[in-house]
Amino acid sequence: MSKAHTESMKQLMEQFAKLPGIGPRSAERIAYFVLKQPKEEALALAQAIQSVKTRIRNCSRCYNLSEQELCEICRDERRDHSVICVVEQPGDLISLEETGICNWGYHVLLGRIAPLEGVTPDDVTIDALVKRVEEGSIKELVMATNPNMEGDGTALYISSLLAETEVKITRLARGLATGGSIEYANKNMLSDAIEGRMPM
Repeated sequence: MSKAHTESMKQLMEQFAKLPGIGPRSAERIAYFVLKQPKEEALALAQAIQSVKTRIRNCSRCYNLSEQELCEICRDERRDHSVICVVEQPGDLISLEETGICNWGYHVLLGRIAPLEGVTPDDVTIDALVKRVEEGSIKELVMATNPNMEGDGTALYISSLLAETEVKITRLARGLATGGSIEYANKNMLSDAIEGRMPM
């Protein structure tokens, strides 16, 4: 980093360079862009970052992102909360919601079982999901973990835990490419996968 930069600009560039896909040159361009913005706009960006870090938490029921105890989806009484779609991350939930055809509730695992990376069932919200099922109001679980080895393994593990229950367990149809990620699937692909879900 050039010695011509002030200390505060160096710090800003270092922070931007930590973002995914942002290298040193891009970090420098973004830092100068922020510097050129009116003070109110730059401070609004800082305030938005602060708000995200201080106000957002996980929903106490489904673990989606929320600013209240329960997220908007869990509070929506028009949804069929007897059907729960199980996803790995909040981003997957958003992608499914964008299809416009989901009227169910969700459960966000906040990860997936990945033994090679040291991620065990205790590191995700599987226990909370099992407790929700044990409460007795859930009739179907739609497994929407990513169609890769870890996602499939996580779905099978959850299915085995709930094998003795009355809950119907289905999986999104394989309109999703194996090894892909739900977050990056297009709306039509997700719609086909949702409509074509089948028993596991």
